[in-house]
Amino acid sequence: LSGVFKKTPEPVTIQDNYWGRGAKPSSKSKEQTSINSFTVKVSDADLIDLKNRLKNVRLFEALEDVGFQNGFNVDYMKELVAYWKDKYDWRKEEAHLNNFPHYKTKIEGIDVHFIHAKPKLKPGQTAKPLLIAHGWPGSVFEFYKIIPMLVDPTNHGGSEEDVFEVIAPSIPGFGFSEMPHKKGFDGLAAAQIYLKLMERLGFEKYYVQGGDFGSIVTRTMAILKPSAIRGLHTNMPGVEEFDAKHMFYTMLGSVAPSLAGLTEEDYNRVYPFSGKILDQLQESGYMHIQSTKPDTVGFGLTDSPVGLAAYILEKFSTATNKDNRELADGGLDKYFTKDELLTNVMIYWWSRSITSSMRIYKELWLGRQMEAMSMQVTVPAGVAAFPNEVTHVPESWCYWGYPNLVHYTMMPSGGHFAALEEPALLAQDIRTFVRKVEALEK
Repeated sequence: LSGVFKKTPEPVTIQDNYWGRGAKPSSKSKEQTSINSFTVKVSDADLIDLKNRLKNVRLFEALEDVGFQNGFNVDYMKELVAYWKDKYDWRKEEAHLNNFPHYKTKIEGIDVHFIHAKPKLKPGQTAKPLLIAHGWPGSVFEFYKIIPMLVDPTNHGGSEEDVFEVIAPSIPGFGFSEMPHKKGFDGLAAAQIYLKLMERLGFEKYYVQGGDFGSIVTRTMAILKPSAIRGLHTNMPGVEEFDAKHMFYTMLGSVAPSLAGLTEEDYNRVYPFSGKILDQLQESGYMHIQSTKPDTVGFGLTDSPVGLAAYILEKFSTATNKDNRELADGGLDKYFTKDELLTNVMIYWWSRSITSSMRIYKELWLGRQMEAMSMQVTVPAGVAAFPNEVTHVPESWCYWGYPNLVHYTMMPSGGHFAALEEPALLAQDIRTFVRKVEALEK
């Protein structure tokens, strides 16, 4: 049906991009290819400045009897600010961040940050290279629970055959990666940089995994260079939600689920469709702002740590479970620790990267990224469908975008930030997917 209403997009290819400051160096200039170690280190002056801002925070009066329906709850913010100011230990968290080896390398004119976690191998044992990609408003910190499970599986419910070598980059403009200094940096551009990073590290073929914007980046990597991607695993599969085919099957599924390829669980996760649309409308105001005027809101978020925390952590509340809107603490204390939440916020605060991170939403609609998202991924693909993810894509519908789908799991629990909330479930699903891919290769 989709082909009746639109033509097949032209293939996307590797571009000659440059995202650094000023003019692009001449073709005679050789790009630096060195890989340099990096240590997370915040100055004492920055920490003093932060504490002063927290002490002098200006808050507003809350409505009576509200949870997170209007956004971040004021009373819970008071509790969070008090914890942040008096109990949160950044130096302890900083040391924790530095437990994994961090690096930076210059690609297309900007410094790209990544974690490279290597396993301890026995003689003759090999590890499977895996790039894991974060989204917004997350960071590589989302992966601090799952990385040990992937590089040391025998101590985390896996076997010796499940050993991975993990590469976790920060999207340019996010956290410790330098921001792009030119317009046009979208998921295509990020995918190209990740491909170049893996090539620089010496990997010819590898697995990729992503959720949120990371799912867009890894999906695009598989479209740009399928020969390099051994398999793609995602916890947020992409299909065109409002094209003719999707709308037809959505309407058909509401009256004849089996004809639309839906299981009973699929039906419960997709319908009532009007309710799902209403939920998305209630929760997508940030997307409209970031897709139009990200720099305007960026002033307030870069200047106020409390404003930044409210903006980021409200997403960790409702994207984890929409029912958290009804709770005074937004469900945050149920699913995460305050230290985990604040460390992710601190990465944005210290790097002053919230504005550059939001710009990627604006660029999403301006270039060829939307066309790329309509293209099929031909490499072996696997999906972990968490019940509280923002949208649900049934297995039968995943084949539209992933015709070589070899693995699909209805996960028992979890939401949008799966690697942080349910790392053991996600790690096990990645292992299972990779085993299937390798069995098919034999």
